Amino acid sequence: MIFDYDTLKFIWWLFVGVLLIGFALTDGFDLGVAALLRYAARNDDERRVVINSIGPVWEGNQVWFVTAGGALFAAWPLVYAAAFSGFYFALLLVLLALILRPVGFDFRSKVPDPRWRGFWDWGLFVSGAVPALVFGVTFGNLLQGVPFHYDDTLRPFYTGSFWQLLNPFALLAGVVSLAMLVMHGGMYLQLRTEGAIAARAARAARVSALVLIGAFAAAGLWVAGGIDGYRIVSMPDPNAVVPPLAKAIERAGGAWLANFRAHPSMWLAPAAGFAGALLAVWLSARNRPGPGIVASAVSVAGVILTAGLAMFPFIMPSSSEPGASLTMWDATSSPLTLSIMFWVVVLFLPIVIGYTTWAYRKMRGKVTVKDIREQGGSVY
Repeated sequence: MIFDYDTLKFIWWLFVGVLLIGFALTDGFDLGVAALLRYAARNDDERRVVINSIGPVWEGNQVWFVTAGGALFAAWPLVYAAAFSGFYFALLLVLLALILRPVGFDFRSKVPDPRWRGFWDWGLFVSGAVPALVFGVTFGNLLQGVPFHYDDTLRPFYTGSFWQLLNPFALLAGVVSLAMLVMHGGMYLQLRTEGAIAARAARAARVSALVLIGAFAAAGLWVAGGIDGYRIVSMPDPNAVVPPLAKAIERAGGAWLANFRAHPSMWLAPAAGFAGALLAVWLSARNRPGPGIVASAVSVAGVILTAGLAMFPFIMPSSSEPGASLTMWDATSSPLTLSIMFWVVVLFLPIVIGYTTWAYRKMRGKVTVKDIREQGGSVY
């Protein structure tokens, strides 16, 4: 084995983070565009323009989400088991919303009836807005801790309810996520369209960026002053197989800021979240959507990194039994599994990134009403 077990654990924390950020940067703008469908487009031709701006890429982008779920199962099986118990109905809601996306794309244009198309327009809106909101709510609950514990046979038991997930801080985190992806989707739509659609998308991107800045700042202050974080008091050697109940954990005010105090360079992550959003507003107002979408991508990555760095090394803290909290040290698969998957990632991730980059270059350019009318039934 080329790496020690504890090094592999850390590498896989990085890999999962890369997959989540990759999902937010690619499929994230798809969700944002879908959430903007009924605002940015006011008639059938315009809505077909919006839909076809993401039509060629959304399926490929969604692979990042599927891969992140598979990596979670393979690298952190204990987290996968506990999360799918605790967040079962939230994840089911996301799944049902995402199902509307391919069905909406394929069925919307089959019937010219405005009522039929209007129904699927609302379905596509739900397929974008609901997952974006729920993802943020999930992270908000992770920062507060999730009520689960293990019995004497190490079976996880979730003791909360779906409605408990919808607490004030989690909903604020949901606003952060929704505003973030709508900003990113608005910048993409401004880049890929023209005229009235691009103008509306630009306004939506700027407003969403400002909402993101305010909500992100409010969430940060709430974490700093009103939410108890988690910290490890004692743990066995992380280079060994660590049972999930073999450590001691305590909750303490301000514990989620400990990593930032210990490593001041980590403050670059929230700084990128704010600066990227502000720069996206400025660039969008000056009709420079190309650099603008880069700025929004920096903001998205900064926001996600901020949450990940604050919680490190925790993945799923337990509010009802802190000692049952799952970390990157005790929630991982065997050394052999992590080693095999490491080489799979090293071999295939550059290929995926290279192919994705090539595909985006081939499909770049504006989507216009003229294109839609000329191509007729060959587009959505």
